[in-house]
Amino acid sequence: MKALLIDIGNSRIKWVLAEGGLWLKQGVADRTEWIALQHAFAGLPSPHKVLVSNVAGGEAAQHAYAACAAWGCPVEIISAKVGQCGVRNNYERPASLGSDRWAALIAAWHQEHAACLVVNCGTATTVDALSANGEFLGGLILPGMDMMRHSLAAGTAQLETEKGNWREFPRNTADAIFSGAVQATVGAIRQQHGLLGVPGARCLLGGGAADYVQPQLELPLVRVDNMVLHGLQIIAQEP
Repeated sequence: MKALLIDIGNSRIKWVLAEGGLWLKQGVADRTEWIALQHAFAGLPSPHKVLVSNVAGGEAAQHAYAACAAWGCPVEIISAKVGQCGVRNNYERPASLGSDRWAALIAAWHQEHAACLVVNCGTATTVDALSANGEFLGGLILPGMDMMRHSLAAGTAQLETEKGNWREFPRNTADAIFSGAVQATVGAIRQQHGLLGVPGARCLLGGGAADYVQPQLELPLVRVDNMVLHGLQIIAQEP
């Protein structure tokens, strides 16, 4: 059974056509490139269903429905549940957990079946904790690397906006801003790993800024890109 899986994030749209556990085709577009997305979908065989994670609001949801309308198949925009695919949701209001975080947690649990941290370094950075029993314990949301840099430059006079490099002791402003963003992100991840209280627990790391964060983490980790799409695939296969 073919399933089209769509991850509508704050900055980009990622999609995969999957069947029988395999990814047949995949693509990515900026979040405003709906016409290009429709053209990409026009060349696909008709899926049996479409699953969407959407964190970009109602207008994006309507664009997603329109992009898939020609197939006439069910389109489901997922939301977090109290429990699904082996994961239990401990959020105070379970449905308010972002669908991207929920799908990533499901993907992480099916990969690890153990306590772990699920970290996505995107427009925002999320650091979510899973227990050894598949319980979502809670997590952090903090500004992503670029958001930290740009907000600091926008809110402070005479700071440089060009991208710097990571240094232990930066000696120019661009490096100081970039290194500060890395260290703030790494510090949050390390703190949550310590609070999890499982020394060997792995950190599943993904997102566009993961390359900057990974070398500084010094934690047991595995790089897992497209965690949201992997989670959607698992949800699609659920009876």
